[in-house]
Amino acid sequence: MFFMLLAITTLIKIWLALAIPIIGDEAYFYQWGTHLDWGGYYDHPPMVGWILWALHLLSSHPLVLRAPAIALWITIVFGMMDLMDRLQPDSKNKRWLLGSLFLVLPFTWSLNLITTDTPLIFFLFFSGYALIRAELSNKLGWYAASGVLLGLALLSKYFAGLLAIAYAVYFLPRRGGWWRLLVVALCALPFMLLNLAWNSTHCWNNILFNLMNRNQGSHFSPAYVALYLAMMVYLVTPWTGWKLLRTAAWRAHWQLVVLFAVPFALFLLLSFYKNIGLHWVLAFLPFVFLMAGLQLNEADLQSHRRWNVWLGLPHIIVLAAIAHLPTSSFKPEKIHQGIVMHRDAPALLVELKKDLVADGVLMSNSYSSASLLAYHGHDYVPVFGDGSFHARFDDNITDFSTLEGKTLRVFSTRPITAESIAPYFDTAHISEINFEGSRFWLAEGKGFHFQPYYEQVLKKIAATYYRVPSFLPLHGCRFLEQYSFI
Repeated sequence: MFFMLLAITTLIKIWLALAIPIIGDEAYFYQWGTHLDWGGYYDHPPMVGWILWALHLLSSHPLVLRAPAIALWITIVFGMMDLMDRLQPDSKNKRWLLGSLFLVLPFTWSLNLITTDTPLIFFLFFSGYALIRAELSNKLGWYAASGVLLGLALLSKYFAGLLAIAYAVYFLPRRGGWWRLLVVALCALPFMLLNLAWNSTHCWNNILFNLMNRNQGSHFSPAYVALYLAMMVYLVTPWTGWKLLRTAAWRAHWQLVVLFAVPFALFLLLSFYKNIGLHWVLAFLPFVFLMAGLQLNEADLQSHRRWNVWLGLPHIIVLAAIAHLPTSSFKPEKIHQGIVMHRDAPALLVELKKDLVADGVLMSNSYSSASLLAYHGHDYVPVFGDGSFHARFDDNITDFSTLEGKTLRVFSTRPITAESIAPYFDTAHISEINFEGSRFWLAEGKGFHFQPYYEQVLKKIAATYYRVPSFLPLHGCRFLEQYSFI
């Protein structure tokens, strides 16, 4: 049954990877891969950019780029099953039941996107795997491996810090725990120092984005808490979650419980002020289901697997519809424009470039559409205007002072007014494009003027997103330097 479900879910993964178009976030991270950096990017550490750089040398086909995401949960399943054998060696059959139960959870077969979460989930799980192996064997090498993997997770996304906190909670109260924690920390340290070195020469972009810019406007909301709790019930599933809450054996596997209980508790506290994304918690879910495998009997594991299959059916129907229904089927829905953008981007790109002068530059006013157009057109598309607090990768790519006098054609999924762009050009014209039954807008400006753009746009960007605190040593910042802000 396990190998049959492994084959079926792998085929589903490959089908979805081929059928679902590259989305905006993936196209954005793909741009990281085509502009390799040694230690980070604007909003996150560099790991997914490094991976996509290596993959795009082979091919930019979605199946190649998404291969790590396809293999992710399969690899983790085998790690979970191995730990199951070691933690409960007298229950050999349960390893297969645990593996098949996890394989049919909707998020393990439906999420095949290559994002920053892909390497994060991989390295976090195997850091926890190495820690459990270390505790079972008391071998220093496993503690060191846990630290190295934690460091690689930190080079993927800062949420890895939650696992570091979980390690501290686990080790510090224990006699002799401090030296084990020290080994883990020292082995993770070089990767942290690499990221800090990059930040100090790149405007402290990661730090400013993750600790300041992305949290502006956060406010208390009970709705966020309710959404977080509902999401956790969905991800853990009501049947497995209820069984786990009723178990009395939490302390028997405390080294495992702490790996998910501490991060989930911290997310709960954060949810009072911020909407917690589903992808934020995925990295810690394998430890939840490993705990379930240890505590549930074989009959429960079989029934939960069956219910998870039924839970997945609506998901596969929706995904099949998104992937294969004609674009016109979505015309009455709000998602129609997005479906057109993602499915028909190559043809849309041809339309957008029609009659563009030889030295003209196609741009977009959003990172998502700019990245999609760049991915499908195999040519970088800059971002015009303020943009948003996230995904400001273009700030370090495009130098607007070099565009003086050029014709810029700005694409938008929302209406653009002539008044909003007229100050930056000799002449500006707004046109509306009806493409595949959806509306898009183009603003074409001839004779770009850098100075007003500098005064009204770039100064605002610098003041909003590049306010480096004085206590942080700044040894370089391309955006501020190229526009003489420093």
